[in-house]
Amino acid sequence: MKTKKIPSRICVGCRQAKEKRDLVRVVKNAENEISIDVTGRKNGRGAYICKNTECLRKAVKSKGLERSLKIPVPEEVITLLEKEMIAVEAR
Repeated sequence: MKTKKIPSRICVGCRQAKEKRDLVRVVKNAENEISIDVTGRKNGRGAYICKNTECLRKAVKSKGLERSLKIPVPEEVITLLEKEMIAVEAR
């Protein structure tokens, strides 16, 4: 029997490769709106972050999130992402 390949992605905060299901996708859609995609199926350009706010802060500080999404991320969007990430952590 053939073994199933488990997809892995690199967190833009801590730069560690982890399984895709252990990460949260931050997506930029065609209207340049940034949001958290818990399902991993929204259309748009995505960046993966660990399910904690510390990695989100690292990604913002190192500008890894901006590089991955290819647009500058406004401060109000970062605060919204932090609130959404706290909700994801609670699950």
